[in-house]
Amino acid sequence: MEDKNKEDDLLNNNDEELKEDKDNNSSQNENKEKSESDNDENSIEDDSSYQELEEEIKSLKEEKIRLLAETENIRKRFEREKIDSIKFGSMNLARDILSLDDNLQRALSAISEKEKYSQSITNLIDGLKMVRKEFFSILEKNGVKKIISLDTKFDPNIHQAMIEIENEDIDEGLVVQEMQSGYTMHDRLLRPAMVGVSKKPSSKTDKNNDKKNKQNKDK
Repeated sequence: MEDKNKEDDLLNNNDEELKEDKDNNSSQNENKEKSESDNDENSIEDDSSYQELEEEIKSLKEEKIRLLAETENIRKRFEREKIDSIKFGSMNLARDILSLDDNLQRALSAISEKEKYSQSITNLIDGLKMVRKEFFSILEKNGVKKIISLDTKFDPNIHQAMIEIENEDIDEGLVVQEMQSGYTMHDRLLRPAMVGVSKKPSSKTDKNNDKKNKQNKDK
């Protein structure tokens, strides 16, 4: 009887140990699963943070490239403006010199053929011509060039039409007269040439001419 009780106690103890081991194993499994789940969540969060960081770095790089490009454009524009300021800064002075030359040319043109034979007038003319020559030497050194207008096609970019001159024998739209010379400065228009432009006679003018010719023949 006593042996049986001992055996029962031993069995009960074994059952309790097995149950305890089972509970421990179950708890360990739960902890392991929880730990793995936490690790998975942390891994997902880490991946998300890494992706956000990569996107931010990419955005910063693009912003840096854009700022560098803008800085380079500003630098180039400043250099162009600086060069233009040096090249074209004296345009107003050049125009004033040309206006002065126009007056000198008018003064020379106003001298009659008879007066040109006077020694004093001859000396004056030579002096004025020397001044004009010096003017144009200075202007040429600063990039000023005369526009060749006569017998060229009228160009509104460099010519200013003052009159139309009818002529049957000349193509229409040609510069046939120059009232005032035009000039450029480093390929930029300094002042337009004032010109007369050829034009074919109108039909009304032709009829009048025919009428006059007929009257002359009748006489």
